[in-house]
Amino acid sequence: MARTVAVVDYGMGNLRSVSQAVMHVAAGSGLEVVVTSTPEEVFAAERIVLPGQGAMPDCMRELRDSGLLEAVLDAAANKPLMGVCVGMQMLLERSEEGPTDGLGLIPGEVLRFRLEGRRQPDGSRFKVPQMGWNQVAQARAHPLWAGVPDGAWFYFVHSFYARPAAAEHSVGEADYGGRFTCALGRDNIFATQFHPEKSAEHGLALYRNFLHWKP
Repeated sequence: MARTVAVVDYGMGNLRSVSQAVMHVAAGSGLEVVVTSTPEEVFAAERIVLPGQGAMPDCMRELRDSGLLEAVLDAAANKPLMGVCVGMQMLLERSEEGPTDGLGLIPGEVLRFRLEGRRQPDGSRFKVPQMGWNQVAQARAHPLWAGVPDGAWFYFVHSFYARPAAAEHSVGEADYGGRFTCALGRDNIFATQFHPEKSAEHGLALYRNFLHWKP
């Protein structure tokens, strides 16, 4: 039976660019990348990528309505799982957006940037969403950072950010009007607020490391 990486399609992910990036780094690895809306394929996969974009209440509703929720929770309990963008936010307990409950896999909450009237060092106003490149500090050592320099630049598009309850779950941090968590790690779960698939070589390195990660 083929070893597979399942990119979960519940109707709310940036599926094409995520799957293309994962397929690119999977070439020659013996892993087959499948974009799937079928719970059986998620249950059968060796590792899981959970993308997400748009509003978190919509993402949570679509994940439930798609019939994929149980398969994703099963994967999160015992397989390498990587969340991306709203796919990261969904891992926490709750979000101000909606507000809505998340999957509760990592203790913490998702908050909105409150930067009204504040200015950046160059005098321009902070804009929400944060859109563009930002530097990521590796707050904790993690196997997925292998080969990625501390302070590398990654691409962000978001109005909300994660605040994990425990500092040890914050493995990457960036600054936008203040320091915030942009990468989470706990046991077999790793997740990023930024988009590795839009972040050139360092983003591809994260996906490549994920394919070989043995938590």
